[in-house]
Amino acid sequence: MGAAIREAGGAAEGFCADVTDQDQVAGLAAAIADRLGPVEVLVLNATGPQPDGAVAETGWAAHLAQLDFFVKSPVLLGRVVLPGMAARRYGRIVHIDSEVADRPPPYRSAYATAKSAQVGLARSWARELAPSGITVNTVAPGFIPVERHADVPDQVKQAYLASVPAGRMGTPGDIAHAVSFLASEGAGFITGQRIVVDGGRSLGS
Repeated sequence: MGAAIREAGGAAEGFCADVTDQDQVAGLAAAIADRLGPVEVLVLNATGPQPDGAVAETGWAAHLAQLDFFVKSPVLLGRVVLPGMAARRYGRIVHIDSEVADRPPPYRSAYATAKSAQVGLARSWARELAPSGITVNTVAPGFIPVERHADVPDQVKQAYLASVPAGRMGTPGDIAHAVSFLASEGAGFITGQRIVVDGGRSLGS
């Protein structure tokens, strides 16, 4: 991806860090600023394993593991980039949450709870940061099959597809277009909003 961006005349670099670790996040922000300049757009899309588990078998540690990715990492990343955004009176923050905040499936309570918390975090940031010229929005994807879903049984995918009015599964590009719009200068008067990208599935059958 980075090579394609550079070939098209853009600038792209890859950086590696554990975004649930405060020290690594600080180092990440410093490295990005050194190579590319101050961060003006922050897209919060970190994720990890999302194991199934019945409520009776899902302990607090499982909840914390999900909160680390969907609440702790946004908090850590936000704290390192917000001062610069506020000083420039410009910033775009886009959270990637999930349709599970509205339609929690069985055996995913820890994941759905953390995603719901992320939505609340984004909305509270939006209200507080708007006077500083910083917008905060969220994009909520439906099920977007990617490499990490290779083990999902075909019958599960087909059952999901049958519930999508648009008649197809979503793609990473579908999500990217929504994120790109919210990250653009033209979206400067949009904040505290949530765009669900699910082919109409949230409308029901």
